[in-house]
Amino acid sequence: MESNEGASSRPKSSGLNFQVRIDAGLKGMRLDQFLSNYLPSVSRALVISSIRKGLILVDGVPRKSSYRLKANETLEGAVESKAVVDVLPEKIDFPILYEDDFLLLISKPPGLVVHPGSGNSHGTLVNGLLHHCKFIAGVGDSLRPGIVHRLDKDTSGIMVIAKTESVHRLLVDCFKNHRLEKEYLALLHGVPKDKKGRIVAPIGRHPVQRQKMAIRQTGGKHAASCWEVLHEFENRFSLVKVVIETGRTHQIRVHMAHLGCPVVGDRVYGAGKDNSRFPRQLLHASRLVFQHPVTDAPIDKVALLWPDFEAVLMELGWLSSMKREM
Repeated sequence: MESNEGASSRPKSSGLNFQVRIDAGLKGMRLDQFLSNYLPSVSRALVISSIRKGLILVDGVPRKSSYRLKANETLEGAVESKAVVDVLPEKIDFPILYEDDFLLLISKPPGLVVHPGSGNSHGTLVNGLLHHCKFIAGVGDSLRPGIVHRLDKDTSGIMVIAKTESVHRLLVDCFKNHRLEKEYLALLHGVPKDKKGRIVAPIGRHPVQRQKMAIRQTGGKHAASCWEVLHEFENRFSLVKVVIETGRTHQIRVHMAHLGCPVVGDRVYGAGKDNSRFPRQLLHASRLVFQHPVTDAPIDKVALLWPDFEAVLMELGWLSSMKREM
């Protein structure tokens, strides 16, 4: 890998200029990952922002952050000296399950969007995180500071947030390589035929309804989920524990619907089911188990069910004494 920080053909910027050739050993690495490693003093937010603005060229062509590098390609460009952060701090309440200087574990309330996007410029978890911890603004993507993984708006439960750039990278790698255990609780329409099992079915974008995901034997990504029925409600509903081995978009919702037992309240994947009486999709990220990326201490935290989920269970005949089943 060769570098030449005086090349004259790179885009102009007031930030850090560079030029580097990719050697064979780095073939296949993502563009954003390479630059984060190559420029350790630069935050990932700045790297991604610079790529999006076309300030980074691969053989003279702007590429996406996810672009996989090839041997002997030349990267040149300029990383911004300062990221533009449009996300403002807001006081938003969320339970804190654990916190130290490196990371934060919270229980996301149902109905709370994780980060700003189209139609959601404020009132998100990220706005609340910036209010709780201002310096998190420089960690990761400028629009998703600190965020390592996401939950759907109506899915409640445990999330881990990185408080430093190095910890963000380590946690992203932990999730990418499945070095953690993610456990969910879901209320399903009906009862799975097998009380315990494992489903392996690839998930990809729906070929027609692009806002949905679907089982795709061709073009889908490997996805595996394990379930166990904890309680049956007169064969009409079942409370299940789901441990996911992968983290595909809408994975549990798609897999459970594929089993013929969609998540209660899911109006996207539960078509044909009467969800009018339920407040939301009753899916809850209940437990997260992993090794602390800095201290290597075991982290095993549980997020209690939200009151709206528990109220539905009580209405169906679930007693507080049944919590031991979970």
